[in-house]
Amino acid sequence: MHVWPVARAALLTIGYPEASSALPADLAAQVARALAEDLGSGDVTSALVPPAQQVRARVLAREAAVLCGRAWFDASFAQLDPAVHIDWLAADGEAVEADAVLCRVSGPARAILTGERTALNFLQTLSATATATRRYVDAVAGTGCRILDTRKTLPGLRQAQKYAVRCGGGQNHRMGLYDMVLLKENHILAAGSIAAAVASARRLSPGVAVEVEVESLAELDQAFAAGVDLVMLDELSLVDMREAVRQRDAAAGRARLEASGGVSMETVRAIAATGVDFISVGGLTKHVAAIDLSMRIEFVVPAAASA
Repeated sequence: MHVWPVARAALLTIGYPEASSALPADLAAQVARALAEDLGSGDVTSALVPPAQQVRARVLAREAAVLCGRAWFDASFAQLDPAVHIDWLAADGEAVEADAVLCRVSGPARAILTGERTALNFLQTLSATATATRRYVDAVAGTGCRILDTRKTLPGLRQAQKYAVRCGGGQNHRMGLYDMVLLKENHILAAGSIAAAVASARRLSPGVAVEVEVESLAELDQAFAAGVDLVMLDELSLVDMREAVRQRDAAAGRARLEASGGVSMETVRAIAATGVDFISVGGLTKHVAAIDLSMRIEFVVPAAASA
């Protein structure tokens, strides 16, 4: 497992130091699992096509989107047949219009037909996360607030979806349970108090950032007193969020503030305007509505030329 440790100082930016172009270490494995799931004992439909047949196809976006997932798309075909060639007309993170041609795919017909669904599944899913992220990022533009993802990801695709969030202009929260301490209600109850939970975290995981979820201004005071790095304001009212920001600003060096819960496109701008540093949105990766994409063969190489 590839681990990106997050030191306390990294909370100045949250997220991971890798640029948005950094691809997950397990990308090839993700693609291999997806192909194996689809192929099983073999593609009995594409087997009907002559082995030497060559084709050229294009991939279309049926709706406006932010493109993401080119590397997964490429790997889907490369693992089937390296002879498949892909010419991209748009980059990851680029906004594309409806009916735009995203790329052209040429090569052996069997491999292209076999890999079509797996390649499109990755592209439509990751583009969905990037597109949703961009909408939230645009909604808070100018406020100084940054949009974060959460761990509410599709099983097996966490690193892929977190990459998509970066392509959409958002930032990554922790990757998993190993790279940041996040003390939520149940952890605090089990430990006895916020102060006790934070003290244990500092002792057991020195150098690792500590965040505490609070549900009231009284709990916020306790979190500040415990010296946490980040405070998650869980479903606080706008009035209370503004008060939390006022208290944070009144004491230099206090924790950054993250708003969470009840966030939607209708509420996110008002939340950002309170002055919080971050807004986390589970729906970026959880409520995935795949972008409508399609692949269409546009040219079939004559059999004689394919032979």
